[in-house]
Amino acid sequence: MNTGTKRMVALFVEKSYQQWVVRDPEGNFWLLPAVDDPWGHRQPFTPTPETELEPVPGHYTSLLGFPF
Repeated sequence: MNTGTKRMVALFVEKSYQQWVVRDPEGNFWLLPAVDDPWGHRQPFTPTPETELEPVPGHYTSLLGFPF
C-alpha cells in the first residue's frame, strides 16, 4: 500500500516578470517563457520573499505542454 502523498503541479503568474511560473511534482519552480514550447524552454526559478506568485486555475496547464 502506498501511503505517500503525490505532489500536484501548480501554475502561477509572477507579477513582476508577468510570466508563467510552474511548481512541478517534485517541488521545483520553473519560469516559462512566452514561446510555442514553453516547457521545453523553461528556466529554473527560485522564489524570494519579494516574489508575488498569483495562483492560476489548473485548466490552463493544458496550454503549456507539461510532460506530467
